[in-house]
Amino acid sequence: MERNEQPVGAATVTDVIEQACDLPDDDSVACADIVQQLETDNSAPLLLIPALAVVTPLSGIPGFSSLCGIAIALIAAQMMMCRSRAWFPGWLLHKRIPTARLRGAFGMLRKPARWIDTLTSQRMEIILDRPLVFAPQAVCLICGATMPLLELVPLTSSLLGALVSLMAIAMLARDGVLALLSMLGLCGVFVLGFSVVS
Repeated sequence: MERNEQPVGAATVTDVIEQACDLPDDDSVACADIVQQLETDNSAPLLLIPALAVVTPLSGIPGFSSLCGIAIALIAAQMMMCRSRAWFPGWLLHKRIPTARLRGAFGMLRKPARWIDTLTSQRMEIILDRPLVFAPQAVCLICGATMPLLELVPLTSSLLGALVSLMAIAMLARDGVLALLSMLGLCGVFVLGFSVVS
């Protein structure tokens, strides 16, 4: 069975956050700079950053959730196509984010990231090998594509971002148990939502 690419560069959630915060001291930073900072043969760190961003106060910036959703969908789709490097349209790469707000938002995540890193380990890795890994990648694609449609619905983007974050962390840490629990959690959300609507 073909293995998924192993983590290269950032190997933990803490690593990813530290790399994302290691930016030039300018007033704002282009998305291209963040991509360049995190891009390796493993796309999980790139997937994790926009997913985490929408669960921080950055989601209050108008249009930011849609921007992150588009990025998540693009990355997940290219992961499913087994691309070694993610492609982004120029207009997305040129979008700029205030550096101080970016560092402040991700700075809040340093302590939770260290705690998460103590809980994850390489377990049930078969779930993160092809073809099974296409399931969590497809979930990330659907969640990302849905975010722009739900931009004005409170908390929905943050909830979807949290779900994608769990999937990305599972792929980063090669933790199949976390991926499986995330999938089961998604099923529970769908069941709860259906029961509420009914």
